[in-house]
Amino acid sequence: MTRLFFLLSLFATTTAMAQKGATISFEKWISLKGAFSPLISPDGRTIVYSVNSTDWANNSYDTELWMSRDGETPVQLTRTVKGSSSAPRFSPDSRFVSFLADRGDKTQLFIISVMGGEALPVTKEEDGITAYEWNWAGDRIAVVKTEPDSKQDKTLKDRYGAFGVEGEEYKHRHLWVLNFNYDSVVMAGQLPCYDTKKDSTKKDSAAMANSNCISLPAVKRLTEGNYTVTNFAWSPDDKQILFNKQVNPLILSYTTSDILLLTLATKKIDTLVSNPTADGIIRWSPDGKAFVYQSSLNDSISDYYKNNRLFIYDMATKTSREIATDIDEYKSVTDWNKQGLFLSALERTKQKLFIADIKTGKTKTVELPYDLISSVSFSRNTDKIALTARNYADLNEVYAGTFTGIIKQPLKKITSYTAQIAGWNTPVNELIQWKSKDDALIEGVLIKPANYNAQKKYPLLVVIHGGPTGIDIPDPTATYVYPIMQWVEKGALVLRVNYRGSAGYGEKFRSLNVRNLGVGDMWDVVSGVDYLNSKGMIDTSRMGCMGWSQGGYISAFLTTNTHIFKAISVGAGISNWVTYYVNTDITPFTRQYLQNTPWNDMDIYRKTSPMTNINQATTPTLIQHGELDKRVPIPNAYELYRGLQDRKVPSRLIVYKGFGHGINKPKERLAAVWHNWLWFNKYVFGEKEENIPVE
Repeated sequence: MTRLFFLLSLFATTTAMAQKGATISFEKWISLKGAFSPLISPDGRTIVYSVNSTDWANNSYDTELWMSRDGETPVQLTRTVKGSSSAPRFSPDSRFVSFLADRGDKTQLFIISVMGGEALPVTKEEDGITAYEWNWAGDRIAVVKTEPDSKQDKTLKDRYGAFGVEGEEYKHRHLWVLNFNYDSVVMAGQLPCYDTKKDSTKKDSAAMANSNCISLPAVKRLTEGNYTVTNFAWSPDDKQILFNKQVNPLILSYTTSDILLLTLATKKIDTLVSNPTADGIIRWSPDGKAFVYQSSLNDSISDYYKNNRLFIYDMATKTSREIATDIDEYKSVTDWNKQGLFLSALERTKQKLFIADIKTGKTKTVELPYDLISSVSFSRNTDKIALTARNYADLNEVYAGTFTGIIKQPLKKITSYTAQIAGWNTPVNELIQWKSKDDALIEGVLIKPANYNAQKKYPLLVVIHGGPTGIDIPDPTATYVYPIMQWVEKGALVLRVNYRGSAGYGEKFRSLNVRNLGVGDMWDVVSGVDYLNSKGMIDTSRMGCMGWSQGGYISAFLTTNTHIFKAISVGAGISNWVTYYVNTDITPFTRQYLQNTPWNDMDIYRKTSPMTNINQATTPTLIQHGELDKRVPIPNAYELYRGLQDRKVPSRLIVYKGFGHGINKPKERLAAVWHNWLWFNKYVFGEKEENIPVE
């Protein structure tokens, strides 16, 4: 036995012993790789997709590009040291894959041949670039750049140091274009380029070098002014660019977004769509005579929870008409190509692909043999497609095949990521339904051990998703900071509740917790527990509850309004809607769901705030929060913690240093998993509390 093998075996043994009752270590679970966002080349021969992996050495998650050519075994295409490779695109001639990466000189655009080799930089902009798109001919690339600090900005900072004015800390982003020539990119830097002007009387070396200088293509400005460019798209004839203009890049300014058209020959800019709220471009039609866009029209008080709306704008008549109103859910446009306009939407816990009839606006389902179709790419010049999809019991895989309106032959599976969990003691996922207190029909995912015994009563752990317009879907390795798989293997049932407000069940269902946040959500959780108890499945003396973000808020509400759980974990949860309203970076969220401000209707803020009934709290509560969270600012955590401490309720506040709303590094995520594991093991399973292992 080699020393390395011995050490690995020892690590696996000691970890399994520390995670009593579980065979898969948290590290291995967190290290699962995943594939997403496939792209298929215009000629249909090459598929590129992104892969997430865990880099423990650098305490980060890495995203790199992988490639399969002509259906062969995939190979890794990019390797960005201490960073990720993102935003892949094919050049229109299918010869190159372009991508964005920071390889030590800000985020720049690179290209790499589909035949492999080294990636070459295409840009070298001082402040980097944030987005890009090839034109259809492949000889120009439009990019979005952030404006650099002005001379005045630098002077202010030098004289007065660092300070910020709320709502004024931003830099605009604008549209630029560069001419692309592969030979120039290859030759760039092979001769020196000096900053010396030519001298007409002296033939110095600098002047001679500059006469032969080949540098990376320079970008030329297309837009300027006191606004920010977000999305954009080339017209199929490359003569125009649609783009979104909004007042600034701040998160709430999306509501000011309008759709404009830039004509390149004249640099004339026309406003095409300008509703009182957000208008966002999505796709041109293949013939360039129309485009599809999303708009809330004049709805600024309910667009957080109502269905989004899609429209087709006719360039000739300058009129819009709505489509896909028969899909009662949030809709995403996948593509608009010669085969049709394709959309994606949830139907309960399934993600489906639809095709829209351009004339009638009606849609129909594209039949594919998967429960969840997460991303689809159509080849521009062939009938080939690539997609990522999975069935409930599997992990996401990349598939490829031929599509002509229907799937005539089974798609070929290109990847094998599900093999990562072969031999794992994965749990069984079952969809169940029950009636809530007000007779609303609620669905959830019940997770049971593979060796489930119907004659036995099990401890129950309830895990609540965020959003509120999130959704829980059957998953063999359900994850984040709650070790669901390990708890089930240890001998518990886990219930994941798609409470009112969840996506997948239509607009009416998503509206059920408007002015009823917390209260109605509590009904849905408690009624789910009651349903399982009525079936004789659970031991009600051993139950716990947890969730992150909106799930953390609901968990906090359960802490101060119920006594049925032995322990609760509140992750980045809201404890007081007034505190939240005045601190969060998305204040309209609160106004929309509670339908008022605290100054005009304090009663609704009290009714829906966990802190209102803090004097009723008795449940031991773990609180987890990111130090720099702007979405649910950390005062919410301190307020709940102080209230519980004053009540002498067993409670613990863990602050993850340097993190915002999510724990997005593997080591701290591992710590958060351990914190939850130990908390519930103590209060639900009755085990001795221990610290997280250090060896």
